[in-house]
Amino acid sequence: METGMERQLELYRKGLLGMPERFPVDYADLEAAAREVLKPEAYDYVAGSAGTESTAAANRRAFESWHIVPRFLRNVSERDWSLELLGHRYPVPIYVAPIGVQGIIHPEGELATARACARLGIPFVLSTVSSYSIEQVAEATGDAPRWFQLYWSRHHEVAASFVRRAEAAGYTAIVVTVDTYMLAWRPRDLRRAYLPFMQGEGLANYFSDPVFRSLLTAPPEADPGSAIMQFAAIFGNPSLTWDELDYLRQQTTLPILLKGLLHPDDAYEAVQRGVDGIIVSNHGGRQVDGAVPALNALVEIADEVGDAVPILFDSGIRTGADALKALALGAKMVGLGRPVMWALALEGEQGVYTYLRNFLADFDLTLALTGHASLHEVSAESVWSVDS
Repeated sequence: METGMERQLELYRKGLLGMPERFPVDYADLEAAAREVLKPEAYDYVAGSAGTESTAAANRRAFESWHIVPRFLRNVSERDWSLELLGHRYPVPIYVAPIGVQGIIHPEGELATARACARLGIPFVLSTVSSYSIEQVAEATGDAPRWFQLYWSRHHEVAASFVRRAEAAGYTAIVVTVDTYMLAWRPRDLRRAYLPFMQGEGLANYFSDPVFRSLLTAPPEADPGSAIMQFAAIFGNPSLTWDELDYLRQQTTLPILLKGLLHPDDAYEAVQRGVDGIIVSNHGGRQVDGAVPALNALVEIADEVGDAVPILFDSGIRTGADALKALALGAKMVGLGRPVMWALALEGEQGVYTYLRNFLADFDLTLALTGHASLHEVSAESVWSVDS
């Protein structure tokens, strides 16, 4: 894995040669550049959140509530950010979080994002509502690490079929998102009357699934409108309870992680039910307006769960400093979401690859400059609360 200094010097050398880097190197510029090239409805679909979007803003403010405490006169000349998780070794504690309908961002959608992740050994999490199927993404990425995110359908056999397909295609974990059994009130999308699924976008896994197709009177190719309505009828599952986890466990031998937990009691219940990992997340603010900031929830859940199962985190990560704070507060890995989509919009696979290289450079430099040569050195002592 290249170091932050190596990436910095590459950019400076380009400047000396009269070819300064044109790809945005900070989040605000990245988002602004993506907005210029995206259709307004596609930009709003990714950028928007529930209600007043207060939760998304609170996610960012939560990071400002913690300060990093650098330590010095430590040998950080050689650094190792690798870790073991769920029986696999990863080069860095970073993954790309599940984001659906990437075809509205770039024609190659999830294929491009997954290939960029594969070049760096970063786990890519494929959404249930992807523009390319489970098998197409697997073929595009070969042996690279990949996980499958499940939106648990009202039709249990459809959900089970997705899980079985993912395992057969070489995915190594199932990420069950528990916070999206129905869609939130999202004013940006409602204002534009835009929901990509209603146009057949993001339904590749459904339209290619034998169980889903068996529910149709005509195949999606012949009658896409009826297939879309069938998807809408079974997408969410508001009746889902903890007891259904036993059913899911019967469908796969893969590790199961629950994504979207925010309360320590739910995290405790997840551990008691035998899940293999927890992802603390509020869906980037997309599901509940006014919800607790994910970073605050991470602190409480880490205190409750300890080392019983790995805790992962997403919602609001923008910089290497953000990642360090989340790791210090109990996360084993952190997920990147919206920034990856802005990079995808700009330059497809190469854009995502460039963005991830830049993020990893920032991450490496931040940890090194704060006196950390490996992940096991990052702890609660690495950060202080603003109130301390």
